[in-house]
Order: sequence, then C-alpha cells, then structure tokens
Amino acid sequence: MLDLTPMQEATLDALGSPARRRIVRLLAPGPMSVGEIAAQLPISRPAVSKHLRVLERADLVTHRSEGNRNLFRLDPTGFDAARDWLDSFWDEALARLVMAAGSHDRSKGPA
Repeated sequence: MLDLTPMQEATLDALGSPARRRIVRLLAPGPMSVGEIAAQLPISRPAVSKHLRVLERADLVTHRSEGNRNLFRLDPTGFDAARDWLDSFWDEALARLVMAAGSHDRSKGPA
C-alpha cells in the first residue's frame, strides 16, 4: 500500500519546502508567535504566515490565540500520517527484499 491518503499527500507536500521544514524545527522546542518565527528566518512575516497556513492545513501545526498574538505549536496528527505512510513503505520494501533474497537462495540449488 504505497498510495498516499490525501492527508499524507498534504503532509509530505507541506514538508517539501525548506522554509516550512525550518519552521517545524523552530517550533520543536515549543510554541512561538509569527513574529518570533519571522525574526529567526530570512523571510517576511506575511511569508511566515503563509507557510504556517500550509502547515496548519496539513495538520502539522496548530495555533491558539493569546491576546492579539497567535501562538503556533506542532501538531502530531500530520506527523503521524507521514509516519504511517513511511512505515507502510518500508514494510513493503522489506517484504520485497525478503522475497527476493528467498528466491535468490532457492536459485542456487542444494549446497
């Protein structure tokens, strides 16, 4: 089952951007505001907001309002979806490797 669900597709697409991966790394220690994130990146606040919206649609981040600020934090939902796909990918690849190794051993004949 190597087909991607729509959620897995959105997650992997969102993580395809170096800027979004950097935002994810910045949020790993804990919640941050758009301004705090933008201060650590060579892109504008509006660009950070746009990237955060993509990450939020992919369930990789979530936010809560605190006064006039939005604090963003990582959301495990999207990461779980990506991990499920990667696990199924490796499970299938390993099964194929085992089958190939088994057929290779049988082709050698008796020792």
